[in-house]
Amino acid sequence: MPTNILMPALSPTMEKGNLAKWLKKEGDTIKSGDIIAEIETDKATMEVEAVDEGVLAKIVVPEGTADVAVNEVIGVIAGEGEDAKSISAPAAGGAAPAKAEAPKAEAPKAEAPAPAAAPAASAASAPAAAKLNGSRPFASPLARRIAKDAGLDLAAINGSGPHGRIVEKDVEAAKKGGGAKAAPAAAPAGAPAAKPAAAPLAAGPSDEQVKKLFAPGSYEEIPHDNMRKTIARRLTEAKQTIPHFYVTLDCELDALLKLRAELNTAAPEKDGKPAYKLSVNDMVIKALALALRAVPDANVSWTDGAMLKHKHADVGVAVSIPGGLITPIIRDAEQKTLSQISNEMKDYAARAKARKLKPEEYQGGTTAVSNLGMFGVKDFAAVVNPPHATILAVGAGEPRVIVKNGQPAVATVMSVTLSTDHRAVDGALGAELLQAFKGYIEKPMAMLV
Repeated sequence: MPTNILMPALSPTMEKGNLAKWLKKEGDTIKSGDIIAEIETDKATMEVEAVDEGVLAKIVVPEGTADVAVNEVIGVIAGEGEDAKSISAPAAGGAAPAKAEAPKAEAPKAEAPAPAAAPAASAASAPAAAKLNGSRPFASPLARRIAKDAGLDLAAINGSGPHGRIVEKDVEAAKKGGGAKAAPAAAPAGAPAAKPAAAPLAAGPSDEQVKKLFAPGSYEEIPHDNMRKTIARRLTEAKQTIPHFYVTLDCELDALLKLRAELNTAAPEKDGKPAYKLSVNDMVIKALALALRAVPDANVSWTDGAMLKHKHADVGVAVSIPGGLITPIIRDAEQKTLSQISNEMKDYAARAKARKLKPEEYQGGTTAVSNLGMFGVKDFAAVVNPPHATILAVGAGEPRVIVKNGQPAVATVMSVTLSTDHRAVDGALGAELLQAFKGYIEKPMAMLV
């Protein structure tokens, strides 16, 4: 029987993706492992390989389509002995997701399985939401979360997505127009008590309210891509759900700059080039990782049920790319040499700009570094990126007049600000971590032993 190709989940947080390109056309023979399409997520472009064999009978979602929901049918493979030309719609059952080539770990299961083919008029004529197995409304994960936050009953919302699936715009329309009843207030007798829904995030002015503030024709509308939407959502959630606390201090850099120059001069050559070229940022990453090892109570992540105390310092590093930023992670940074950290960062930065990072290379981590010193920024406060409990904002090193032994002197000084999730790392603990970091920066030989 025909097999549906589903939009794969390329990361644990992926809800939608752009079908950038089909690498096979209708009628092509497909073998297991063939690269069949390219999918763009908010962070990277991934190749997708087939897990079934047959003939690509139908391309359901054309290339260039944006915001395709995870587990949505994007194509159909005809099996052995089947007439590919006779297949014109997704077949019921037999659905098998395509496999993303880049991620090594198995993609997580989506919240809802792919739908079987429905009668042509079912989505339009259904009085309420389409059901899965006759009970659960068929909706995207994002639509479920929005409905939960707004206290709406999905069963009372008509879905406009494929096969009657409820998507984000359906829930938003129900919120504005009151087209859905409130969710039941209490669970049936004997059922376990449900956790109260979190309060919905505060809403800003609507698109139309903003546009009315400007003269028509005085601006150009540039639609948000998936990366910008994800950044906006995560930063809004972070600032509204994480109690931020900030600690700032100054670090003298002269000893570090001297050691860096000596190490770079002593770098062995490989293929006619130095085997490494250390940057100040490489040494900042190492210093923060060692500081977390020295102050392990700050190397944590907050959950409602427990504090997660990490055994290694996995340091994310903010990298600017067209349209936003991404944070590749140096794993076990406290155990790596400066040259290893430097070469990993160069590789990550190059692949990040080409959107070729794998999800496991930028997801997770225990802390992060954001460095704007190269832009001449003196100091700033960064936003904590969950599940991290800390992020270090690094400013530019500059000559400043300081007091040494009661006398004025000139030193190269860098200001750094540690943002913390105050639930997990309070002010005193944050200050202890920052003092440990300062110790490694001002006595950098300790990073080599």
